[in-house]
Amino acid sequence: MSAHNLPEAVLLDRDGVINFDSPDYILSAGQWQPIPGSLEAIARLHAAGIRVAIVSNQSGLGRGMMDQAAFNAIHAKMMLAIEQAGGFIAHVAYCVHGPDDDCMCRKPRPGMVLDTLAALGLSSRPGHALFIGDSIRDVEAADAAGVPAMLVRSGYGNAETILAKARLLQPLIEDYANLAEAVDMMLAGRA
Repeated sequence: MSAHNLPEAVLLDRDGVINFDSPDYILSAGQWQPIPGSLEAIARLHAAGIRVAIVSNQSGLGRGMMDQAAFNAIHAKMMLAIEQAGGFIAHVAYCVHGPDDDCMCRKPRPGMVLDTLAALGLSSRPGHALFIGDSIRDVEAADAAGVPAMLVRSGYGNAETILAKARLLQPLIEDYANLAEAVDMMLAGRA
C-alpha cells in the first residue's frame, strides 16, 4: 500500500491494538489502558482523511462478566481519550456473543466487518479498507469480507505463530510492533 493508495477506512480491533489486552478480559474502565502511541495513531489517520472504525469481539458482556454500565464506561473512556488525542471513530461494531453461540458477527466470521463496510459505504469496495488486528481471528474475518489485513504484535498471543497462520490467508500481510508503527509506515507509503 503506497501513500498514493491509502485506504479509505481503517478497521481496528480494540483489545491488543488500541488498548492493552488481558487473557482475563477488560472488565472495567479502570482496566482500560491505551497502548502508548495508539491514540495519536488514530488521530493521524483522522488527520489524513482516513475513516476509522472499531470491530471487536466483546463476549465478556454476553457472558455476564460485566454489566452494560461497565461496558459503556469502558467505551466512553476510550472514545473520550481518542477524541482528546485528536482522533475520531466513524463506526463501532461489537459482538457480545460467545464462541459457542454460532452467530455470524463474532470474528473469525465476517459479519461485523461486512456491517462496518456497509456503514462506511464500502460494501462494494472492501479492498479500499484495511483491517488492523492482533489475532488470527481478525485476519480470518477481514479475509472472508475481502478486506486486506495488517497485524500488530501488541496483543498477548504468540505474534510469530499468528503471523505464520495469517500468511496462509494473505501471503503479503505485514506486521508491526504496534498501531503507531503500523500507521507511521502506512502514511509514509512503506506499508
